[in-house]
Amino acid sequence: MHTKFFEDYFNSGIISTNNLALPIHRVPKEHILSYRLNLHESINDYLYRADIKDINFYYRVKTGESILDKIERYQARQTKYPVNNILNDIFGARMILNSDDIALILSKLDDWKEQYGLKNWYLRDMDGYVGIHIYFKNASNFYYPWELQLWDEKDAESNIESHLKYKRNFVK
Repeated sequence: MHTKFFEDYFNSGIISTNNLALPIHRVPKEHILSYRLNLHESINDYLYRADIKDINFYYRVKTGESILDKIERYQARQTKYPVNNILNDIFGARMILNSDDIALILSKLDDWKEQYGLKNWYLRDMDGYVGIHIYFKNASNFYYPWELQLWDEKDAESNIESHLKYKRNFVK
């Protein structure tokens, strides 16, 4: 699904590409927001065509306000991170699983890196939040990564509370 969207979106020649390995100040905000809007408007078509009808998951496309807030925070830093490291979650999906499934997935993630096109993954355990973050990307620096969060069902309520407290401060 990830590859098909990018083929349709960027390889069509209709939309210009930008090297997302560049620092955030070198990629126009308009390009980022245009990508976000096109993804937002078409993601359900891609989800419908994917063979995932029996998989229980939640998803979101990051709001323009959240993207601009993230850009502003990273532009203020001394270290200049590449766009594809900063905006690696414009599309995000979440699955809430039992502890046994979480443990099994954790044991296999390194083996799945090449097979499933994982850019990277990590376990976050901070401020009342515990979750596995997995990032998918194509080999090209012109593709925005997508994020999959895996939560243990025992952590779901505290993760929601942590998101409310730490991830929505751009909303005034």
